[in-house]
This record gives sequence, structure tokens and C-alpha cells, in this order.
Amino acid sequence: MLAQAVVTAIESAGGQAGGVYLPSRTPGLLRLAVLAGLPGPLFRPWWRMHVNRPFPVAEAFRSGHAVHLADAEEAMRRFPQLMAGLPFPFGSLYVPVIHGGKPLAVLVVLRPATPGEPVGTADRRRLRTVADALGAALAALESAGTKTRWDEEPLPVQLPAGSSPPVRIGRFDWDLESGAVGADDELCAILGTGPELFPGTIDALAARLAPEDVHGLWTLARQAAGSGGPVVRRMRLRGPDGRSHLLEVSGRRDSGAEPGATTHLTGFLVDLGIGPVVAEAADRLPRGIFSLDRFARITYINRLAEEILGRPRSELVGRVLWEALPWFANPAYEDHYRSAMISDAPVHFLARRNTPQPWLSVSLYPGHDGLTAVLTPTDQPAYTPGSVVSPGLGLGSPADRSAALYRPVALAIALTEAVTARQVSAVVTEELLPAFGGRQLAIYLLKERHLYLEWETGFPQGFLDRFDGVALDARIPGVETLTTGRPIFFESMQRLAAAYPGIPMETDVGARAFLPLIASGRHVGSCILGFDQPRGFSPEERTVLTALAGLIAQALQRAQRYDTEAALARGLQNVLLPHGLPVVDGVDTAGRYLAGTQGMDVGGDWYDVIETGQRLALVIGDVQGHGVAAAATMGQLRSAVRAFALSGHDPLEVMSGTNRLLIDLDPGQFASCCYIVMDPATGSTQAVRAGHPQPVLRRPDGTVEVMDLPGGIVLGVDADATYPVTELELAPGAMLALYTDGMVEESGTDIDVGVERLRSTIAERGAASLAEMADHVIGRARQAADRPDDIALLLAARWAEGTA
Repeated sequence: MLAQAVVTAIESAGGQAGGVYLPSRTPGLLRLAVLAGLPGPLFRPWWRMHVNRPFPVAEAFRSGHAVHLADAEEAMRRFPQLMAGLPFPFGSLYVPVIHGGKPLAVLVVLRPATPGEPVGTADRRRLRTVADALGAALAALESAGTKTRWDEEPLPVQLPAGSSPPVRIGRFDWDLESGAVGADDELCAILGTGPELFPGTIDALAARLAPEDVHGLWTLARQAAGSGGPVVRRMRLRGPDGRSHLLEVSGRRDSGAEPGATTHLTGFLVDLGIGPVVAEAADRLPRGIFSLDRFARITYINRLAEEILGRPRSELVGRVLWEALPWFANPAYEDHYRSAMISDAPVHFLARRNTPQPWLSVSLYPGHDGLTAVLTPTDQPAYTPGSVVSPGLGLGSPADRSAALYRPVALAIALTEAVTARQVSAVVTEELLPAFGGRQLAIYLLKERHLYLEWETGFPQGFLDRFDGVALDARIPGVETLTTGRPIFFESMQRLAAAYPGIPMETDVGARAFLPLIASGRHVGSCILGFDQPRGFSPEERTVLTALAGLIAQALQRAQRYDTEAALARGLQNVLLPHGLPVVDGVDTAGRYLAGTQGMDVGGDWYDVIETGQRLALVIGDVQGHGVAAAATMGQLRSAVRAFALSGHDPLEVMSGTNRLLIDLDPGQFASCCYIVMDPATGSTQAVRAGHPQPVLRRPDGTVEVMDLPGGIVLGVDADATYPVTELELAPGAMLALYTDGMVEESGTDIDVGVERLRSTIAERGAASLAEMADHVIGRARQAADRPDDIALLLAARWAEGTA
């Protein structure tokens, strides 16, 4: 039941691997029950998952809501601990299995990343259907007395093959006297036609033969007609898709028949799929090639790979790679296997074995059914032999290593809070260097095919200036680690000098690690770690440093995008927000805007005050999302509201028209809005609200209350939505406070708490001027260290009696 659900989920969402977690007998502990499309031993750290851990599996089970991560960047923002262990470009989907309100399991699907594209509605719906069916089945087992608990190792499941067409054999009979050819259904299918459309002549087959084979076919016919013995010929026939098929034709006269008697030729057309053709082609290539299935079992190996590995096919095919070749079991290579298996992107690395020619360049190319590996012996690795894996020269004690390996979690968490390249660099300095005993750090960023120094610490003053702005054709390790995509490690400066003669060196310094900063296949820059003393780099350290380089690259790439988009969005928003509010007799207005502290994306918050003849319109709204798109949509909505208002439309028409416009502009985008029109002379007021927080009213006697205006759904959802209009009187001396949800929302706290805090803030200020009140309210909001959203505030007050 579990295996079927997992395979169905993977296929329905276009994944290449997945699994299902079930509760164990240990309270709060989930265990991986089924793992499909991945070798279990490589993913042992993820077999167990506590429901309180900050991982997507745990959140889906704990919250009952699906978690959809389209790419590594989204996963990094939401679940940095996950990316600390699996820093690869992949997408992942986690769907809770629920029945009767009780969580029973979590379905997991891993698939290629879709950067910038959210998980589609169809995929979500299909996975939900699979989860619901599994939930009903598990609940039925529970009702029958079977406990759906799992305490064993995960059950490995092979996914259905996505390639390898089946072998097909078609038959035909050729009457040499009449020339008629009869073909069975299978032969017609191989030729891409139906039996009723088969022309029934030998020319239909001969047209698909090579010219030399056409002559051979007629020769065979003459031989069969004039010989008493059998004649056989094999040739290649081209199918409708261009692939070659094996055609075997045989014929003979009936026993005792005279020459010239009726003779028949029978033929077999064999579609062998692509397997034999691929094997022939692979054996001719000057590279060692072997294939692994999704359980890391060797399924094919060509002749050159046999020679390179020094083992015959009979000893390798069918065995797990690292069991058949123990030197492949080095922990330093496991990260590469995991990356290829779950990211669906090629991986390249150097491997070392104990032979006279130890170094191999290894490339892994993933596909639906497994991996294809390409092996090339190399005598000149990108880094000095001995500097990669040096047992006994790493961190001293197991406790030291454990502390270093724990550090990526802290680094990942801290990186999520860094929003500029300088902040990212500072985090790396504070978290990465102490973990590995480093003294020096340099980070270079790639701009227009040159590397520019972004951050340095610990180097002699001015030493790195000569490398600032270096081009990508320079032969220095900081460049080559980026262009090759491989980390480069040196145990000492002597080894570095031997590998790169002539490069400027420091004196009295030790080991160096050069790490490529590559995020989602895009080159970001390079990172240099320096150490006081010569030292080796254990497999664990190499793996962790390589993974951390991916996290750093993602954070830097995000920071660069934030810098660009934020500058554009801020400029756009500054243009779109009003720079001054109209001065109207009888009413004072004041507006304020406060940017959020998380990230550098601006929000879609806006406010406006519009003179519409004898009346004054107050508008505040909030477009979903952040960044340039939200700011642009905000500008369009602000212009729409203003146009509707100035055209004399009543509040209901303004809100309904803006709603339909938003649906036409950007289906799927939505916004909240509050629109209030007042007559400054009489205080007569009309208010309409679309999913926006309730305004706060301060009465002339100083009492402050949260209003209870009826409202409709947010704009952009339903073109036929209705928005009730409320009639009220605003007395002289009364004040209205309109605001966006960033003012009152706080993580982990009910929004009513924030609204009450705002009401109290206004009440405690008393009869201050409107400008002082606006500064006071926004000042209180500014004191919050964590503001995930921007804040817009608009105050409006009728003049008190006797005010001029």
C-alpha cells in the first residue's frame, strides 16, 4: 500500500524520487517507511525525523498543511537546516496524510527545481488526491486492528522504468511469383502504420533499406528461387523514427519442387529497442562509461571502463557501486552521489584510488532510471595529490569534528537573516572561520567575467589588492575553483606554490581552501579560507565545506538580487506614493510609511487622499507580495482608485471597478483595501472595506475604539464580489486611523493583540496634533526589531468646533 502510494505520488508530480514517513512507536518520532528512487544508505541521516524539528517533513505532519518548495532558494529561506545537509538545486513536496483530522503520515516527492515558478495547482491537487486515498487506506487498517507504525529500516522501492522500449518482432511473407507481401500487426506497428494501410508490396520494405541492402534483397530472392537449400540474409531497416531495426530474411523452395516453382521468402523484423545499439556505441567511445540504477547498482559497463577499473563486467554488473569498488565509498564522494540523485543535474568531481595512476575525473549524469558515469584517468588534478584526503591530519578529536559538523546549522540559520553581500560575508566570518580554526577569509564576487574582492579579513593589508578585478582566464586557484566548479585544497603553501609557480605568496602561513560559490548552476564568485598552520582536510571537512559554499553562494545571489530589485522597487514606490497630501478646510490628514526589516523587498502598501468635489476620499491598501511586481501593481491600483473616484463613482462602484481591474491585470494576484469618503463640512461619511484591517476611531471625548465595518473579500478573487457600504457620521474632533497589516501582525501572536496595541497607543497619546500622533504611532512600530512587512499609516481628523 505504501509503495504504491509513493510511486503514484512521484509519477503524478513529475518527480524522480520520494518516500513516506510514518509515526514510530517512539512518541514524536517519524520514520521513513518507504524510499523510492534513491539508495537508502546514502540517505540514512534522514531516516528518522522528530516532529518538532525545523524540517519540512516535520512541519507538514505537525501543521497538517502541505509544504511545497519549488527550488533550493525557497528551501533555503524557509528550511535552512534542510539545505545545510542537502545543498543542491532540487524541488521537494511534502503532503500530510490526514484522516478524520488526525495526521497519519507524510508523502514526500523530490523533483527537479523550478526556479521562479511556484508549484502548480494541478500538481498540488494530484498529490492531495494520492494522500487522501492513502489516508483512507491507513485508517481502514487502523480500524481493523493493524497499527500503522514503522520502526524498521525504509523499504526500498524501484520506480517503473521510464525508457528502454520493449523488444518487438514482426513477421512477413513474400510470394516471389505474385510479388504479394503479407505482414502481421506487429510488423505494421514497428513500421508505424496500421494493417489496413500496409501497401502489400516488397517495395514498401525496400524503400526503408540502404541501397546496398536493396540489391542484396533481390540477390537473396534469386538464390532462393534457384537453390534447393535455405538462404538467409540479415540487414538493417530504418524505422519511422530513424532508428535501425534488424531485418532477417530467409527462403527456400519446397522440398522436391522443380526450378521455377512458387517460392516464398519469410522475414522477421526485430525492434530491439535502443539497448544493443547503445552498447555498441558505448564500447567504441574513448571514455569509460558505466550506468547505475537508482539503488546505485551497476547495470552496464563498457570495455574501457573495465580496463580503467581493472575489473571484468561479470564482477561488477548487478552490484552496488561502493560495495564492488570500496574506494568509491569515500565519504568525500557521497555528497556528489546525493547531488546527482536528487538535483537531476550533472555532477563532476575527482576521485582517488590506490593504483599507479590514482586520479580519475568522474562525471555523473542523472536521469529517470539512474545515473550514467563517465570516467577519465587524469595525471594532473586541479589540486595537489594528498591535499584532499589526509586521514589523521584533520580536526583532532571526534568531539572537535562533531562541533565542526554541527556548525553548518548555525551558519545556515544566520545566512537567512543576512540580506546584503556584506552581511553574508560577516556571517561567514563569525560562523565559518571559528568552526574550522581558520584565520583568514576572502570572498570574491563575479561581475562581467571578472572577480572583485567583496570582503577580506586576516590578510596583510593590501596583499589581496593585486587579485581584485582579475579576469576569468587567469591561472590562479581563486579563478580555477570557480571555472571548474571544484573545490581546491592545499595542505600547505609549499604545495600551493608547486601547483601554481609564480603566484604571489604570503610568508609563514599554512593551508588554503578555495571554494567555488555556485548557486543553482550560476557562478557567483569564490571563497578563500586561510589557516595559520599546515593541515590536512578530512573527507568530512571537505564535504561540509563544499556544502557550505553552496549555502553561501545562494545567500550572496539572493543578496545581489535584493540589492538590484530593492533599488528599483524603492524608486518605483517613492514615485507612486504621494509626496504631499491635499490641504482641505475642515479636515487634517497625515500619512507615514515604514519599510520592513526582513529582507530588502518593498511591499505593495499604499495610501492616498483624493479631493472629489466637495468630498474627500481616504484610501489605504496592501498588494500581496513584495518587490518590483508588488510595487508596480500597487501603482496601477492607486491610479485606478483615483480615476474611479475623480469620475464621480460612489464607494461601491470604486471598489467593484478596482476589483475587476485587478483580475484583468494579474489573475492570481490580490490586494486588500479600505476606501472612506467624507464630507468635511457635515461629517457625513461612507466606508467600504475589502479584506482590510478595521479602522480605529478616536472620538472627540478621547475614547478610542476599533470599528466594526462590514466588508467583502479581498480584491482580485471574484469578479462578482459585492462590497457593503457603511454610512456613519464623523463628529468634529474625531480622528480615523487607517493602516496596513504590517502595523498589527506579529509572528506567533494573534492579530487582535496587535490591533489592541495600536488602539492603546492612540489612546495614550491623547489630543496630540495629527502629525505628532502619526510620528508617535510609527515610532512605536519602529521599535520592533523584527518587522516582516512594510507599514502604511493614514490619519484623518475633522476639525473640532471653533477650529479655524
